This record gives sequence, C-alpha cells and structure tokens, in this order.
Amino acid sequence: MMIHILIILFWIALTLVIYTYIGYGILTSILVWIKKKIIPAPKLNAAFEPTVSLIIPCFNEGDFISTKIENTFELDYPSDKLQIIYISDGSDDHSLEILKFHQDKYLWMHSAERKGKASAMNRAVLEASGEIVVFCDANTLLNREAIRELVAPYADPFIGAVTGEKRIMVQNSGHVSSAGEGLYWKYESWLKQLDSDLYSVVGAAGELMSYRKSLYEPLEPDTILDDFMQSMRVTLKGYRVAYNPNAYAMETASADVSEEWKRKVRISAGGWQSMSRLKRVLIPWPSPLLTYSYISHRAFRWSAAPFSLLILILINPILVCYNPLLYGLILAGQVMFYGLALHGYLKEQNGEKNKFSFVPYYFTMMNLAVFFGLARFLKGSQKATWERAKRA
Repeated sequence: MMIHILIILFWIALTLVIYTYIGYGILTSILVWIKKKIIPAPKLNAAFEPTVSLIIPCFNEGDFISTKIENTFELDYPSDKLQIIYISDGSDDHSLEILKFHQDKYLWMHSAERKGKASAMNRAVLEASGEIVVFCDANTLLNREAIRELVAPYADPFIGAVTGEKRIMVQNSGHVSSAGEGLYWKYESWLKQLDSDLYSVVGAAGELMSYRKSLYEPLEPDTILDDFMQSMRVTLKGYRVAYNPNAYAMETASADVSEEWKRKVRISAGGWQSMSRLKRVLIPWPSPLLTYSYISHRAFRWSAAPFSLLILILINPILVCYNPLLYGLILAGQVMFYGLALHGYLKEQNGEKNKFSFVPYYFTMMNLAVFFGLARFLKGSQKATWERAKRA
C-alpha cells in the first residue's frame, strides 16, 4: 500500500515539474495560436502620446547615475509631455551631488530616511503629473524608443499597465550566473509574451514598468516585489497588463553567483509574501485566464515545483527497488543533472564557466533559493529596504 502511495506522489511531482517548466509554455502557445485564429491581434497606435512621468528610484548609484541621466535625456518623446523624476531616499554616496548638478532638467526628490523602494515609489507618484507613470531602475539603459513603445498599448482603454523587456548584457568571459541569468530572462520574456497574447502578463519586470496613474495603488511599506504586486492589483481591477518587447531595459548580469543568490532569495521571499496577499487571484471568476496564468507561471514556480523536485529526489531511490529499469533510469538522470549542477558550482568557485553545466547549476540554485526565501518570509526577516546588487 505504501509503495503505491509513493508511486502516485512521485508521478504527481514529476508532472508538476514538467508542466511548470515546459508544459505551461507549450499549452499556452497552443491557446494563443487558437485565439489569434479567432481574434486578430490589435495594432498598436504609435501616434498615441499621453503625458508621462518617468520615475527612477535610485539608491547609492553614484557609479552609474551620470550614464543613466545621459541615457534618459536621449529618449525619443516630446519634452513637453515627459516629466522625469529621480528619487534617492536613503542614498548617502556621491550620487546626490551628481543629481543636484542637473536638477534644473528634472524633478529630484531625496530624503535621508531609508524606508525602501515601495515607499519611495509611493512618494514619487504623488508628485507625478503624467497620465502614465513609468518606473525604471537606475542601473539600466533604455532604448531610445522605450517610452513611445511603452505607452502605445494604452490607446486600448482596457490596458491598465504595460511592461517592457529586461535584457541581460552577457560577456563571453562572464560567470556561470551571468550566462544562466541571461538565458533565464530570454525564457521569461517568451513566457511574458505568451501571457500577454493570451490575456495578461502576470510577472511584470520592475526594470521597465508602467501604469495608468489613476490605477496606481499605494503599496504597503514592507512590500518586497513592488512590480509584481502593483501589476497584479491592476488586473484585479479588471484591466490587463500588456507586454511590449520593443521597449526594453538593458543591464549587466549579477557580478557573481553570490550576488545572484542574494537576489534570488529576496525574490523568493517576495514571492511567498505576494502569494499570501493575492488569494483573490486563485478564484477563476471573473478572469479564468488570469487565474490559469498566475497559478501556472508564478504560484507553481514559487511553491509546488521546488517542493516537487525535493519529493522526486527523496522518493526515487526507494522506487528503484519496485521497478529497477524505469526508476533506475530516472534516478540516473537526476543524479547526472545535479552532478552537472555541482560541477557548475565548482567551476564558478574557480572563476570558470562551462556551457554544459551552467543551466543545471542556475536551475538548481533558483529552486533552492525558494526554500531559503520561504524561511525568510516565515521569520519576517526579509527587509523591504533597497539592497543594491553588485553588477558585472
């Protein structure tokens, strides 16, 4: 009896893992293909030019802020319709002097008190004059047409938020984490496009995100994933979140695996926090497609899939005794996969990169971070204040 329970549990776990990382993308691709056959994709109105407030939260970005300011001045959008706001709450480096130097060209906000990114965003929105508020990180570079491309979907009154694409600039000499992060975001961008084409994006990229100001909802000060929570609350009001990859933010990868690990644990803690606050999305009415995408793309990846991977590695050795051929082959595959992950880790420690091991390594690290993030969430130890990640 016990062996049959373990077999059922094993196959449920394996199905969840395959569905989360492969099946969801395939199934959604089919659904999008069917939808496009029935309903033609709407054309973006490139001539649509609402007033925009570009808000750039920055914390101790002195080494990059001059480049960011220059990049912002090069954006292709009417100057009389574009308000630029820099907010540097808590910064205590030389970025303040740089921001002061150009303050006649934009609105600069600063408070010595460090309350976190969500609080800074809430404060900046109060000073925003645009119909659309756009947020982008201070350590990213936007393409020249980013604002124009980002606001074009708002010609549709049912679009409440629009996100752009996050692009990782990876050098051939980069670390394993750099290659893994770049590949991960290409995969994520593909899923975001599918989500958007089907109904709505369920995982906005905070590196370049926008909202109708009228829909912006002040976030709780302890919010960890501000971009995710804000975009999901827009969908709960009956609006959709669109994805436009023609607007993109470029940044370098994490400086090394330890920096990427800190980022992943923080995101995982934020994922658990977000799920605890978004229980309404689990109800498939009135938006069943939103619930489908949220559970499949986010909730499973932040909870069910990592636990399923743990179940697989724990139960598999026991089931080998029941069916040596079938479960022996699956166990061998698992051992090989995690062996490659360990190889990638050891190579990383030596400052080397191996193209055959960086995917298993990054995948394993990403799922392991979920457990550490859960521990932080349960203890309430994940701070909402900015933790500036070191970039390559």
